[in-house]
Amino acid sequence: MKTGAERIFYDGECGVCHRWVLFALARDRGRDLFRFAPLQGPTFDAEVSPADRGRLPDSVAVRTVDGRLLVRSAAVLHVLRRIGGAWAALATVLGIVPTFLADWVYDLAARLRRRLFARPAGLCPLVPPEVGRRFDP
Repeated sequence: MKTGAERIFYDGECGVCHRWVLFALARDRGRDLFRFAPLQGPTFDAEVSPADRGRLPDSVAVRTVDGRLLVRSAAVLHVLRRIGGAWAALATVLGIVPTFLADWVYDLAARLRRRLFARPAGLCPLVPPEVGRRFDP
């Protein structure tokens, strides 16, 4: 696998997406595995083609170091694998679930997320200043 930071694009208006960003940051432990940018920002517009933007869910997507754009369950499993340890083992177990079923569950959760979790105050989660450098507009 190539090394370097991968980009996690997240819905800046979604409480679950913000929690996912904080989850990834907490498990990164200074390895700089990921950079973060909201789907509503100029970084997303610059890095993701209009054709790709049209097929993306409005939740989480990952641009890998080799240029792939992962969405839905593939994005979640990829982040868990990249974090490593027990999270990678969990991703392996969850990877047994057929993609169509995993994506169906993902889409169901995505539809309910705005009703179940409060909208965050801003486009970027509140993070300590030392990790703030990893967020792009």
